[in-house]
Amino acid sequence: MKRHLRFLMLALLPLTVVPGLSAGANDAAVPHVVLGIHGGTGLLKKDMTPALEKDLRKGLEQALNAGYAALKKPQGTSLDGVEAAIRVLEDDPWFNAGRGAVFTHDGRIELDASIMEGHSKKAGAVAGVTIIKNPITAARAVLEKSKHVMLISRGAEEFAREVRLEIVEPRYFETPHRKQQLEEELRAEKEKAAREKDAKETDDGAAATPRHGSHEWSTVGAVALDAHGNLAAGTSTGGMSNKRFGRVGDSPIIGAGTYADNRTCAVSCTGHGEYFIRFVVSHDISALIEYKGLPVQQAADEVICRKLKAAGGEGAAIALDPKGNFAMSRNTEGLYRGYVTAAGKITVLLYDD
Repeated sequence: MKRHLRFLMLALLPLTVVPGLSAGANDAAVPHVVLGIHGGTGLLKKDMTPALEKDLRKGLEQALNAGYAALKKPQGTSLDGVEAAIRVLEDDPWFNAGRGAVFTHDGRIELDASIMEGHSKKAGAVAGVTIIKNPITAARAVLEKSKHVMLISRGAEEFAREVRLEIVEPRYFETPHRKQQLEEELRAEKEKAAREKDAKETDDGAAATPRHGSHEWSTVGAVALDAHGNLAAGTSTGGMSNKRFGRVGDSPIIGAGTYADNRTCAVSCTGHGEYFIRFVVSHDISALIEYKGLPVQQAADEVICRKLKAAGGEGAAIALDPKGNFAMSRNTEGLYRGYVTAAGKITVLLYDD
């Protein structure tokens, strides 16, 4: 009995975050935030061009303005803010969601999205859709107009038609820079296969690994807190560039890429989805707040910069607690992100700026 009590007491002790764990990447939580967004982990800083940086900052600012305007309406809700912000990013060709999403290995574009509110913890998600203009709106329709949480592929598309969402041709989502990205990755695959064949034939076993795209799994997402104290979170993505047909990552999976609970926080993630699914990242951040009593920034850093990083998973998360404390945590060089305070002050960040 004493051993069990001792174990329980140890389990209830607060976690100790190792100094320097986040390598200077994450700051203290920002107070008084009503809406936070991310646009994925993106390019390495050395690959960023002034023109692209300008476009990215503009897109993030427009998303924050749209989300804030939705929240400020007389009956505006956190779901409204999240959906409005993400729709802007889905319509922007420079983000990996909606128009501008990455291609699958066989040249298709398959989109995933989810949304969740923290009061009743209702959620909706779609996965593998190819003709729904704004997947985040489809996810919200699943939440509000169906008895399900997730619909996929043709079933989700038929549902979207039934509830009169905007439908587009698959080519609407295609952009030249994403097509070029796929072509480069397919070429790298062939070169790798040729090197491995040569290495096997010569028995030197020293085939080189080709260069991968810089964080090709980037995603967009938002978290919001409305005037009624309700939290919401949403995430939308095209997934990983050159992914296998039918692959689904963490973005549409509640508890992995998206989670919201009024008692703890709202979370949206971006990163290598397989790891975020295995480690149920968004729910784990919430659980550390609920069961350990950690502040939102410390909880996010514990999962993203310690547990996930130790396992080899790259990525990031944004999280907003019921008091408006906004955390941005990453184990990558960059995270396209921004937030707006209750007073309407907008901040947009790409790296350590």
